[in-house]
Order: sequence, then structure tokens, then C-alpha cells
Amino acid sequence: MSDPRYAIGIDLGTTHSALSYVDLQGSDGEKTLDGVLPIPQLTAPGTVDALPLLPSFLYLPHADELAPGELALPWSAEGEALVAGEMARSRGATTPIRLVSSAKSWLSHPSVDRRAAILPHDAPDEVTRVSPLEASTRYLAHLRQAWNAAHPEAPFEQQSVTVTIPASFDPGARELTAEAARSAGFTPTLLEEPQAALYSWIQGSGGAWRKQVKAGDIVLVVDVGGGTSDFSLIAILETDGKLEPHRVAVGDHILLGGDNMDLALAHLVARKLQAGSTQLDSWQMRALTYGCRSAKEHLLADPNATTWPIVVPSRGSKLIGGSIRTELTRDEVTAFITDGFFPRVEASARPATRTRAGLTQVGLPYAQDAAVTRHLAAFLARQAGATAELEGFGGRVNAEHSFLHPSAVLFNGGVFKSSILSQRVMDTINDWLYMEGAEPARMLEGADLDLAVARGAAYFSYARRGGGVRIRGGTARSYYVGVESSMPAIPGMEPPIEALCVAPFGMEEGSELELPGQEFGLVIGEPVTFRFFGSTTRRQDRIGEVLEYWGPDELHEMNEIQATLPAEGRVAGEVVQVKLHALATDTGTLELAAVARDGQRWKIEFDVRDAAH
Repeated sequence: MSDPRYAIGIDLGTTHSALSYVDLQGSDGEKTLDGVLPIPQLTAPGTVDALPLLPSFLYLPHADELAPGELALPWSAEGEALVAGEMARSRGATTPIRLVSSAKSWLSHPSVDRRAAILPHDAPDEVTRVSPLEASTRYLAHLRQAWNAAHPEAPFEQQSVTVTIPASFDPGARELTAEAARSAGFTPTLLEEPQAALYSWIQGSGGAWRKQVKAGDIVLVVDVGGGTSDFSLIAILETDGKLEPHRVAVGDHILLGGDNMDLALAHLVARKLQAGSTQLDSWQMRALTYGCRSAKEHLLADPNATTWPIVVPSRGSKLIGGSIRTELTRDEVTAFITDGFFPRVEASARPATRTRAGLTQVGLPYAQDAAVTRHLAAFLARQAGATAELEGFGGRVNAEHSFLHPSAVLFNGGVFKSSILSQRVMDTINDWLYMEGAEPARMLEGADLDLAVARGAAYFSYARRGGGVRIRGGTARSYYVGVESSMPAIPGMEPPIEALCVAPFGMEEGSELELPGQEFGLVIGEPVTFRFFGSTTRRQDRIGEVLEYWGPDELHEMNEIQATLPAEGRVAGEVVQVKLHALATDTGTLELAAVARDGQRWKIEFDVRDAAH
């Protein structure tokens, strides 16, 4: 392949996707020639407009719903069978049973088959469904085709492409994202969204970022998007006289974001309507939720907007105009979201948990506690010692501090278009710091909340090729495989499991590590099971280290892996002596390989199939 002309960054978001680029020929050092691709998409039947964002929605029209030619796009006279983008979102608001949304959240859901056609998950039988993987592939393919239509001289497949993912994605969700990209016709590098946001901030500063942060700073990235709340900590080190950002911690996967807020607002409006003797059914509640999403986005983004109309289609014939009409005010939205999702809590606050019902509907595993600030308090407390081993930070760690003290905060995600919400988080964090006698944290200005992730991903693609500033850090977790102890059978007791560290925290991309001096028996040619664990707090563990005991919050079990490793010329059921190798790929995924004495190699893939065995 010829050298790429462009470094491309894609934000594959829960509610919006975007594409940014850096011209590699016109950029030098931290001075970049960059832009954002306007994305052609249907905004109404037969109408195509180029918009900076592609709403991450698919609409599944009935076979007779649209006339021939009404789905045409610049690269296809007939269009696609599925509609992606703005028209999908607007049309789906009135026909929600045909609307696919939150595919990214479903893609990370370990308890469903993410390759199965399950979306929309509550659609009737007559609606054709798609898988979370296919929906993600559709968005990426749309972006690729939009690029090729605008840049036929520089085919997308020949450029350096980075796709972003939540920092909290496990290896299975990361691999599925990479698979969606491959199905869309290209092989990407993956980048964590909070890092992309910081890259965008660095790029946008034009080199002035060094005046806003200094060696010893700890930058907290608070990223609340449509589907997830993502937290990352990035320490600023000084190496050879130059400032260098190092990612030192990421949070757990918290399914809490704009989707939750839309649903909460819908229930607020439903209560208002119920007080007026108007009862909504489940179909209308879905339509109301999409209406509340638009109200939230407009009322929080525009300080001059005071009200926003809400229209819910009627299921009966008695209502004038065939619809139910009400409104939300800016004061209602800001007060409800601020107090419900960003309450001022103490640093000791933790997310509430409740006893779950024995039976539950199949749906997304949303966080049980809606308070982002409580999740943030728990994250900072878990990472109290995260910088202890960093050069220049050892003396700064105080054992009396109950949480890690950030000195600067960078916000990302459309939720923070409202300065009221970002200020609430800043006030809460600074209350915590004040109570422990620390200096207040400062807000890093200049973030582009809609396009930061796409811009940062393009800048990262550029930086990987030797230009600009790189954030260091490697893998965001330590990874372990479960090893069953060899012991006689004891009634009522399963053999204890030990956790073998196969990939240490901070393992650099592109590196391969072999477990030192240990061989294991690998069963080939018949079904076997592997158990894997991850940790965001155990930084000290080295590859090959065995844990007999661990605290309840130290290790979290990931998807169980069921596999049949090919015999490849050996006898099925044979136990082969192997050494284990961990590989942190250049594209941002993690692989585990078993290597026999004769060099034969088996790849043990992290499970991205149905985990509900």
C-alpha cells in the first residue's frame, strides 16, 4: 500500500458519529492542516444534506414505505435498505419500533449475542432486525463511502484510520469494534475516547497546552456521552526537558449517559401528562423519549432557548391533530438533570446498589445509580495510589488522602454543552479537594464537545507517524487467566481458582511478552473453557505472577471463553505443552497466544460471542 495522504479519525459514538482528518503533507510538528468531513445523509425522503455529524441511528423502513429513488445517496442511486443518520433519527421518533439506537452500548453488552439480529430489541416480528455488529458496520461503511465520494483521489482504504472506543471497553468489545471496521472495508487503530479528547485539546491549543499544564499535574478527563460515563487520569511528566502526558488510570464500564437522561425526562413528562389524565403506552413512551432527547440537546446547548415543544403521536382517534402536545422548559431540564445525575455529594459517596429482581427484561445493563458524581467519587478513591510509581510523583502521594487529587479537569461529551453541568462537577470536585486541604482543580478550556473525539483521533493517527505529541500509557488494565488448582475432589467444594497475570498494566502497544519459565498443558481439538479477569488498580503485578487471593474490587471477571482450538495435525484431545504469550497489538486490541515447543501457535481469542451459555 502506498503511503497515506491523510490521517483519519472516526468518533463512532452512541448518538452521533463524526469523521475528522489531518493532511499529512500539509502538517508539520504541532501545526496541523486538518478538517472535518461534511457527511452526506438523508434528512427526508429524497433529500440529501451534508452535515458535520452522522446521528448513530438506523431506520428499518417497511418495504412499501418509501418510493423508488427516495433513498438515493451520492454513491448509490438506489440507496441502502436501511436508512442511517438524520432521517433515521427523525422518522424513528414517530415510528420507534423501526428505529435502531444505542448500537454501541449493545456492542459492549456481554450477556447477549452481539452478532445476532436483536435490534430493535422490542420490535414486533414483522420488523426486520439487525445485530449490534451490523449496525456499527453500517455507520462505519457510510463514513467510508462519504469520504470516498469527497476524496476519490485518496481512497479511504489507503489512509491511516483510527476509530475511538470507550476507555472502559473490554477486549471483547474492542475486538468487535475492529471487526465492524473490517466488515466496512478497512483495518483501523483503536483509541480510547478520553485520550482522543485530550489529543484534540492539545491540537486545538496550537502548542499553548504547555502553558496550561505543568509537570506534576494530574488531568482528569470526564467524558459523559450518549451511552457511557468514562473517566481517565492522565499525569503530566517531564522527560528530557519536555512535557509528556501519561495515561495512568481508566474507569469501569458505566452504562450511564445521555440515554438515561432522555428516559428520565420522558418519565418526568409522562407524569405531567398523567396528572392531566393522559396515559401513555410503551410505544408512545419510546416516541416521547426521542422527543425528550431533542429537547435536552437544544435546551442545554442554547442558553437563549427557554422552552421546547414535545409532540407524541396518538394511538387513538379522539385527540385533535392525532397527537399529544406538551413542552419542556430549560429550567425543568437543567434542574432535573443537575440534581438527579450530578448531585453534590461528599468524596466518600459511593454508587447505590439494590437487590435485583429474579426475572428481568432483556435490555442494556444500565448503571443502577444515576448519579455520575457518585461514580466519579468511587473512581478517584480506587485510584488513590495510581501515581505512586511515576517518576516525579512519588513524593506527592499522601497516604492520608482518601482519593487521588486531580489538578485539572477536561470535559468531553455533549452532556457538557451546558456550562451548568460542567460547573456542577467542578464545584463538587473542588469541595472534595477543599476538605482534604488541597488546591482547587482548574477547568481546561477550549474543548470542542461535538467533534473533539474525531479531531483527537485524527491527531493521534498523525502523531503515530511521528508528528505532534503522544500520550503514553499502554494497556489500561492488568489481565489474568484463571488457573484451576490441582487437588483431590472434596464434596461441596470446587477447586480454587488462581489468577495468572498474562498482561501487566501499561503493556506497550506492539509488544509481545512471554510468561517467564512456565509451561501449561493446552487441550486441543475439543471444547475447553477459559476464565479471564481484569484489574484497573493492580499496577504492581508482573507477567507470570500468580494471585491466590484478591479483594472484591481488585479483579473483575470478564466474559468466559469457550473455544475449540484446532488440532492441526495433532490428535483431538491431546494436551500440548505450551508457553503463553500476550500481544498488545498496534491496532489497540489484546491477544493471548499459546506456543508449543515446536513453534506451533494457537490464538486464544477473547470471547465476543454469546456469553449467556
